[in-house]
Amino acid sequence: MPFSNANWSLLESIDSPDDLRKLNLPQLKTLARQLREFLLDSVATTGGHLSAGLGTVELTIALHYVFNTPYDRLVWDVGHQTYPHKILTGRREQMAGLRQKGGIAGFPKRDESEYDAFGTGHSSTSISAALGMSLAAKARGEHRHCVAIIGDGAMTAGMAFEALNHAGDSDANLLVILNDNDMSISPNVGALSNHLTRLLSGNLFSSVREGGKKVLEHIPPALELARRTEEHVKGMLAPGTLFEELGFNYFGPVDGHDLDTLIPVLKNIGAQNGPRLLHIRTQKGKGYFPAEDAPVKFHGVGAFDLSTGKAHGGKTGSQAPSYTDIFGQWLCDMAAQDERLMGITPAMSEGSGLVEFSRRFPERYFDVGIAEQHAVTLAAGMACEGLKPVVAIYSTFLQRAYDQQIHDVALQNLPVVFAIDRAGIVGADGPTHTGAYDISFMRCIPNMVIMTPANASECRGLLTTAFLHDGPAAVRYPRGAAAAPLPGEKQGDDSLRALPFAQAVQSRQGSKVALLVFGTLLNTALEVAEELDASVFNMRFVKPLDENTVKQAASEHELLVTIEENAIAGGAGSAVAEYLSAQSIDTPVSHIGFPDEYVQHGEPAQLLADWGLDRDGMLTAIRRKIRETLR
Repeated sequence: MPFSNANWSLLESIDSPDDLRKLNLPQLKTLARQLREFLLDSVATTGGHLSAGLGTVELTIALHYVFNTPYDRLVWDVGHQTYPHKILTGRREQMAGLRQKGGIAGFPKRDESEYDAFGTGHSSTSISAALGMSLAAKARGEHRHCVAIIGDGAMTAGMAFEALNHAGDSDANLLVILNDNDMSISPNVGALSNHLTRLLSGNLFSSVREGGKKVLEHIPPALELARRTEEHVKGMLAPGTLFEELGFNYFGPVDGHDLDTLIPVLKNIGAQNGPRLLHIRTQKGKGYFPAEDAPVKFHGVGAFDLSTGKAHGGKTGSQAPSYTDIFGQWLCDMAAQDERLMGITPAMSEGSGLVEFSRRFPERYFDVGIAEQHAVTLAAGMACEGLKPVVAIYSTFLQRAYDQQIHDVALQNLPVVFAIDRAGIVGADGPTHTGAYDISFMRCIPNMVIMTPANASECRGLLTTAFLHDGPAAVRYPRGAAAAPLPGEKQGDDSLRALPFAQAVQSRQGSKVALLVFGTLLNTALEVAEELDASVFNMRFVKPLDENTVKQAASEHELLVTIEENAIAGGAGSAVAEYLSAQSIDTPVSHIGFPDEYVQHGEPAQLLADWGLDRDGMLTAIRRKIRETLR
């Protein structure tokens, strides 16, 4: 229910963790209730990530209560669980502008607050970063606690285990908190487990443990026997053997919503040295029944009615399908036609449109967790054996598998399809999720084919083209509703016809100026062309570039303008400029795309306007170039 009349007096008295540390335990419990209510009320108004933050309310309070932040470092992973942290570190009133242009970010951001020790939007980076901070503190002679708070989903990435392996072999003052909120590791939480963890983390056990080591260190066989005995005893009580083998002193699991247990355990563990891991169990969506029942649905939400859990302004039946929807339908249709098709996703089944595919073709569906590198090389292995893998991945996450894309797929010229969602501006998630670089970083890879559909029917057609291509091919498309079809085209072309390979099409005949458009800004470019009487070419392919079309456009016009929703540096426009230079064609060319800056968070339409990628921005830029170039 709404909390418009709620009493948040205690929360409103907290302007920094220093205020929080003055409270007693009953007050901290009251603070937890008020913080959860405030978080719900705030996100219901602004939208944002919800389930994870509801699950970290008590943990956040306990961490700031026990540790001397910001001197002690808290590194959150993944970043969407940090809304309670933001609220308690002086940004409560700024939550009204969460993820909006000029407002605070939805993820930790170093230039936003001194309490945000490390910026993050991608996952599985916390242990590496916190270890680096701990080793830096040691090098400077500083006694500083460095704490990595990692969600269990983020533990599926290889980078987390690389960091654990290194940290366990060091004497770093590092605490890793495993926030296990999906029952993916162990449901062994209860009064006995809480009691044992308090016991094992306390001074008595630690003194006996360290004293025993000193006594037995001169008798290596006895020391090894004692170590293994301790390990097996703890292994019977808690699932910590893996972490102990990696060199961590393991504690847990404990109830992450129980402040009576959490605070003394953190104090006990904080008094120890070396790499330690505390395993806590939390519930996603804690305290809000709709989110508890459907934590994935409430992972990231728009504004919603708090009393019902229903979104404001939801989809209507007449709304155009999203590119993600189009890809998901194409994947099912193509899979029904070709049994070689395999669908792979790195933990983004819902976001990438694979839910229906996973239901219809469960034996051909592979969710590998947050492991982009593995996803790509898995696809390469499948392709070696005659299968046709399709890797559904966000543009921003493909960056994490760049070596695999080059070394394991393209170098061997394997037929892997990369269905790249969230290409271009993503809006409220900001620079960590903007798909601004995929054209640039893929274009230099030999054997790669890169396609940029302009609308729904082209998306299906180019996906089919990619699937039938005997080599690596990528199709990139943005977040959101598919662009309206061009005159004479159907919005919902259900065919599986491939489009002509490496061929552009002319969408409008004009004079003097030619617009070469790569992707879904085509309709905007056509509006601009009407104002300028410009020709428009829908390029479709970035690589291989339709050089004949570029040559024709250059010979028939006095100015070329390339348009793309990607970084200008190294992008599709750069490909055009490189071709013109190689052919000694001196027709002037101008580029519209993202400049050499990060795209911040905000509404997509607003961000497009900021970067000159809307109608008015394009008109202004092209008219200026005409004045400079055409005398």
